Amino acid sequence: MGYRNKTYVIFDGDKDMWAYAYMLGWRKNKNIDFNFYDAHDLRKILTATNEDYIKGILRERLSNTKQAIVVIGDLTKSHYKFVRWEIENCLSLKIPIVAVNLNNKRSLDNNLCPPILKGTPTVHVAFGSRIIKHALDNFCDGFSKYKNDSDLYYNDSVYKGLGYE
Repeated sequence: MGYRNKTYVIFDGDKDMWAYAYMLGWRKNKNIDFNFYDAHDLRKILTATNEDYIKGILRERLSNTKQAIVVIGDLTKSHYKFVRWEIENCLSLKIPIVAVNLNNKRSLDNNLCPPILKGTPTVHVAFGSRIIKHALDNFCDGFSKYKNDSDLYYNDSVYKGLGYE
């Protein structure tokens, strides 16, 4: 596969679009050290209704993806048509995944995490710009050493070091 340089964001487009918008805002804010090259430009697919067409666009984006973020909200685990399909593709392509809990849980949330992510080499973090950036910079860049681990998370000292309580 060719060079991958983008971050693909997977989320519940109906309920959790606000979290994706926050991430885009962090990226634009000069006072926040958060940047990613977004693979999930929504303009082409917002008006599309054909599932095969949408999946074709998403498949193309995934082929140029270096890492993925799965935003986990209240209903994420219930979305199979696209969310589960996107996660399945990331796992089969061995794309490192950062699972971001909107309820701010700092580890795997058994109640909300999509079952397909459980037991995989995925790092689970709370929703916040510094910890997400830390995971993208450290976990994703060193992903090959975690391939036999599962349900990873950062301990409280990492959060404290990043300025979280």
